[in-house]
Amino acid sequence: QVQLVESGGGLVQTGGSLRLSCAASGRTLSHYAMGWFRQALGKEREFVSAISWSGGSTYFADSVKGRFTISRDNAKNTVYLQMNSLKPEDTAVYYCAAAPNTAAVRAGTIVYWGQGTRVTVSS
Repeated sequence: QVQLVESGGGLVQTGGSLRLSCAASGRTLSHYAMGWFRQALGKEREFVSAISWSGGSTYFADSVKGRFTISRDNAKNTVYLQMNSLKPEDTAVYYCAAAPNTAAVRAGTIVYWGQGTRVTVSS
């Protein structure tokens, strides 16, 4: 069994930066594709970013492309989401996710979910 725990959320001003971390316990994440989703109040959960198990392929939602970067450190069993040039519309609870491949991550077909970390971007 795998447990995912997010951290790094908080309150930032428009234009600021934040780095989210997702650490796994239970077993290694090395052979899972990983991703991030977010859910704003009153909105559906939406895909943000995905990364292959090797780290060689990454994907981003159009809304964050050019501003966010996803990376992973399999030796530390951790995946990161670096968020730059933050906007109020980025305000949401951000969830870490694991799946067999990036296509599954992008489709929301998730094996393991984290419980989320809140990001608030003030204007």
